[in-house]
Amino acid sequence: MSSKESTPRLILASKSPSRRKILEQAGITFDVVVSDVDETAVVEQAGELSPAETAQLLARTKAEAVAALPESRGAVVLGCDSVFELEGQAYGKPYEVETAVARWQQMRGKTGTLHTGHWLVDAASAIGTVKHSWLGMGAIASGQLGVPENTLNSAGETVSSQVSFGEPTDEQIRAYAESGEPLHCAGAFTLEGRAGVFINEIAGDPNAVIGLSPAAVTRLLAELNIDVIELWK
Repeated sequence: MSSKESTPRLILASKSPSRRKILEQAGITFDVVVSDVDETAVVEQAGELSPAETAQLLARTKAEAVAALPESRGAVVLGCDSVFELEGQAYGKPYEVETAVARWQQMRGKTGTLHTGHWLVDAASAIGTVKHSWLGMGAIASGQLGVPENTLNSAGETVSSQVSFGEPTDEQIRAYAESGEPLHCAGAFTLEGRAGVFINEIAGDPNAVIGLSPAAVTRLLAELNIDVIELWK
């Protein structure tokens, strides 16, 4: 793509400030359109999945949900989701202080895996009056069952990173939980926030632990024949 008219438009299907900041720091231009996907319903409908598969499924569902919206027509939509795995168990957002406290008491001194799913959907074929249906589990979650009227080009990748925790005291754990910071974060921690002082080591992509891997996004864009430099500011 070389002409201004053909410059791709990227939409981030997430309200996460951390994901927005990562894209901004990478110099990538984008718009934000938040999906209204019921994550719990999607996971329950999907049945038994590994933590990595769950992250990928939710990322895909969010991307496809936003790609189906009229305002996404002609854009490339990126969906992301993170799931934390500890000792074979998947953990999402704690939401409640006591849940976050219990999670941290379980995690301290151990190493877990943060899986961040990325899904990119090219909605550029949405022209005229063509209506996009969600694919796969996205269709089930939205209630739009049946065969999609057309298939969108898409690509996905899950980035998994090892997170080794220190041993914060019970008092420190409660103070962190009561700060509210971990309540809406997969795994009940934010690497870029207060939890950073309780994390000893990251093996993998730190950006993916925060919420989004620019390297993975670049690879997915390439799969859809888009050079990341076309999205630079």
